[in-house]
Formats: sequence, structure tokens, C-alpha cells
Amino acid sequence: MNSVERVSNRLAGLPVDRIPNLNILMQFAARYIGIPYGKYCTDYRCLVEGNIRCCRDFGIDMVSAISDPFRETSGFGGKVVINLDDVPSCPEPLIKDYADLGRLRPVNPCASERMADRIKAISLYQETCGAEFPVLGWVEGPFAEAADLRGVGNLMFDIYDEPEFVRELLAVCLEQGVLFAKEQAAAGAAYIGIGDAAASLVSPQIYEEFVLPMEKILINEIHAKGAKVKLHICGNTSALLESMATTGADIIDIDYPVDLQAAMDTLSERALVCGNFDPVRILLRGTPETVRESVKKCVGIGKNRLIVSAGCEVPKFTPAENLKAVAEALLYPIA
Repeated sequence: MNSVERVSNRLAGLPVDRIPNLNILMQFAARYIGIPYGKYCTDYRCLVEGNIRCCRDFGIDMVSAISDPFRETSGFGGKVVINLDDVPSCPEPLIKDYADLGRLRPVNPCASERMADRIKAISLYQETCGAEFPVLGWVEGPFAEAADLRGVGNLMFDIYDEPEFVRELLAVCLEQGVLFAKEQAAAGAAYIGIGDAAASLVSPQIYEEFVLPMEKILINEIHAKGAKVKLHICGNTSALLESMATTGADIIDIDYPVDLQAAMDTLSERALVCGNFDPVRILLRGTPETVRESVKKCVGIGKNRLIVSAGCEVPKFTPAENLKAVAEALLYPIA
């Protein structure tokens, strides 16, 4: 059974030879193939090489086009800084005041250098390993993209001071996300990840009012293109689980601050749960034995509705033997 079959079967509730390993590869992958992260984020060939090599060498079951949150921001016209060997940054928000929103327009992803680079990565994955690994595209969730464009602190104040402005901003971000997701699906992404990390900072009430409706629309649009959805909201989403269960996502990532049993109880009838051992304490700073113990603990809780991953991305300086230990732990008998 290869990775395409393994992940597909798990989603369908069919038998698998082992639980899929969906650890998120970003900075670790660049370091593993010996290139600076700035090159990884700007040259799709490097991103593809890093993911494929890591997936094959560490028993990971999905290649991904994720690199940083500023692909769409760059397309909108934001001043994104490509750092030599660190994650790109956006030092100042594109939307500095309410009047700036009137100039914000979605763009054709294929005409945007950084979005087009991700689409090229999807095409290259499909060409080189699409029969071996499921391909995961990636978009910013509307709320996360609004935070990227406006600044997290400003957006939080805006929710209370100018809620209609926030709704208009979210609508533009949603439109861009739909366009970007559709292009990636057309290029061969069978799965689209939605990164909506800023949503972990809001109350359940605000999530229900501002975040959830946009996520639902985006997920429905992705499903309409034939792709499945992996929703990633890192951080402590314990208070949001009931709402996240209604998004329609096929896979929902759970970060380590969330009690996995609570997540399974709330989500597992609606989606596969992906998680959730601590990426820093266990994967980066632990030992192969503590990694194996943590993975087995997650498997014991999640059983046949779980896909295993650290709560968020594999840290850059994770020891190779620790990442190998995840795959080793998954070779044990499963539910």
C-alpha cells in the first residue's frame, strides 16, 4: 500500500497497513536538502525536492506546497520580505486604514509570482510523484489572510470597532482564497490545506460570527472542484472544537495544547483528526523513545479516526532520528 492508497483508505474508513503520517514539512525540509529557506520559499523545484526526499526518507505520507503565509499577501501587493534563511515576513500591513480596503482586489493566482510558484509546485508533484504521494495544496484561511493584510492586533480591534469593515475584508480574502485553491486543484492537488491560525485567538462567539461562515464557503468551493480539505488552526482551539466540527473539512489538525480525547469526542464523527504531540518538547527536544511513546499514546486515543502528526510543523533543527521514530512507532499493530 502506497501513501495515496493509505490516506485515501483512512479517509474512507477502509483498512490500512499503518496509520498515515502527515507531519508538516517546511523549514526542516529545506535544511535537510541543504538549501537556505529563502530559496525553498521562492523556487518551487526546491520545495518539491525537499518534500519528496523527506517523505521517502522519513515515512511521511503527503507532499505539501506549504511554505509561508504570505503568498496571497504578495499577490495583493503587500511588501513581503524574502529572508535568506528564515520564513518570509511582511513588516507592515498593506491595509493601514479603512480607506485602503477600496483598493484591494483579488488577482489571478497564475499572474502572481509567488502564487504561481506554488501552483507550479503542485504540477511538478503531480508529474513526478502523484501516483505515490497525495498532493496537498495550501491557502490562507480568510481570517488568517485578513490578519496578514491588516495586522493581527489591528484586526482584533476592528472586530469591535468596525465589524462591517472586517466583513468586507474577509469577503475579499475569501474570493482570493477560492481562486487560489481552484487553481491548485486544477494543477493536481487532491487535498487543499487551509491555514487559519489567527482564528485560535478569538472567542467561540467571534469564530461563529466572522470565521466559520467564510471557512464553510471556502471548503464548499474546494469540494466542488473535487479536492478534499485539511483545516489547520494551530494553537489552543479547545473552545472552538464544536464549531470546527461543522466546517465540512475532511481532516482537522489539532495542536498539542488541545486534549486529544476531547477533540476525538467532538470531531471524529465529522472528520478525521490529525495530531497532536508537541512538536518542540517531543519532536525537537525529545528522544526517539519519547517520540515513539507520544505517537503510541495518540494512536491509543484516536484509534481508527486518527492520522498522526505533530501539532504543527516539524521544527527546523529536529534530530533526524526523532522524525524517523514517528514512522517506526506507526509500524506497530493498529486499530
